[in-house]
Amino acid sequence: MRSLLILALLAGFAGTAAAQAPPQPGQQQQQRQPAPTPTASANLRPIPDAPGKRVAELQGLDKVTARTQRFYAPVGEATRFGTLSITVSDCLVNVPEAPPESVAYLTIVDNKPGQAAEKLFAGWMFASTPSLSALDHGVYDVRVLSCTMAQGSSPPSSR
Repeated sequence: MRSLLILALLAGFAGTAAAQAPPQPGQQQQQRQPAPTPTASANLRPIPDAPGKRVAELQGLDKVTARTQRFYAPVGEATRFGTLSITVSDCLVNVPEAPPESVAYLTIVDNKPGQAAEKLFAGWMFASTPSLSALDHGVYDVRVLSCTMAQGSSPPSSR
């Protein structure tokens, strides 16, 4: 899946660069078709409507204590993990015909006591390839496990 996405992106960049190159003398100028949308992103969609609240299931690692914790982060709300504030802006899943995949857009801010807030990460994280876009932090690791619907008034939160 990751290799398909990378190849599609590279093909799109190559097509864009070729389309912007000026024609050589004696060559006919051809009409270029826009680069196709990567196949992987065409399969992604929001979580189907169901009772409950849209959430991203995340896993955090505290490297100091070597403890991992699974927790739910509701879409559109900030969730705490240690000194981190994690906001999930969107959470997408693959269509049923495609291989399983969950993708979440996360904004992670470190709120250390006595210091100004520092934005550590803002971008898409893929459940199937956490190393593709990972949080780079000395104390914490955060990864996406899945996108789902949480039952009840509020999903379990982090510590």
